[in-house]
Amino acid sequence: MASTGKLTDRTVEVDLGGRLVTVPEGGLYDRFRMDTDLEEVARDPRVGSVDFFRRMPKSRVDSRIGPTLTPNFYYRISTTRLTMLAPAKAIRARLPREMDPLEIAPGLGIVSVMTFRYDVCDIDFYTEAAVGVAVKPARHGGLGLFDLVTGLKNDWLHSYVLSLPVNTEIAQVRGHDGYGFPKWVTDIDVDIDTEHTSARIANDRGGLDLALSAPTPKQAARPTGAHVSTLTSYTTIDGAWHSTTSQINMLASGTTRFPRGLDLQLGQGRMSDDLRSLKPIRTIQLDVTTEGQLALHMPVPTSIQDRS
Repeated sequence: MASTGKLTDRTVEVDLGGRLVTVPEGGLYDRFRMDTDLEEVARDPRVGSVDFFRRMPKSRVDSRIGPTLTPNFYYRISTTRLTMLAPAKAIRARLPREMDPLEIAPGLGIVSVMTFRYDVCDIDFYTEAAVGVAVKPARHGGLGLFDLVTGLKNDWLHSYVLSLPVNTEIAQVRGHDGYGFPKWVTDIDVDIDTEHTSARIANDRGGLDLALSAPTPKQAARPTGAHVSTLTSYTTIDGAWHSTTSQINMLASGTTRFPRGLDLQLGQGRMSDDLRSLKPIRTIQLDVTTEGQLALHMPVPTSIQDRS
């Protein structure tokens, strides 16, 4: 897939905190090193507008991947999320002791399978998938109905991620070393349009780890900035808890409750193993964003109460 500018099939090596990774020659990262020219991105026909990013200045920070700029901007993305019910006991068995599952009812929690396609991004095109669980916000005392309702509406969700494979080296090194996420590199195909949504994640032998296919929910278009959802994810970096905030500018999205025509296949791999361990009961919601934008902030230290 072409990117902004004169992109070729050749690659160049760049240093991220002492690790060399390859990126497309002439791509956004090769030319701008995260300090991307918004006016050039605005000329990309796949990007409707860059107004969401104009009032969000980047700052230079030191990190485990070396000096970098934050946030990481994603100018054209599409995503899907399956929300499933699962026993809170099974979820709790996979969480660190400091985390508590968010329960929709006593003994019943929420797990998600997510896929992502980043067509235009500061670190160039890549795809990603995830298995995660909804958790109570850090320093939160008890179950709050507000937390549950807003989480299901995609407005503000707190999560702990068990699996987060990607298909490029730079995304893996930044995500694992810089953010503390459980990332590895594998083949991931994600195709999302207004009619159909599909994804296939390969295992380390080239076989099937996980695949999904579903009709795309009817999409509602919104002006930029009209619906911005927030995701807070918790990770540990060098033994200390951090929170990472993602702001998603949802430009065209839709939701189906108890989706029909959904085909979710589990194979042999890390994602399927993680999902099986959560013992999901049924899928209650399918969210698809056919057009969106994302600002991914670098993680910041956070205090989390030890609930053991």
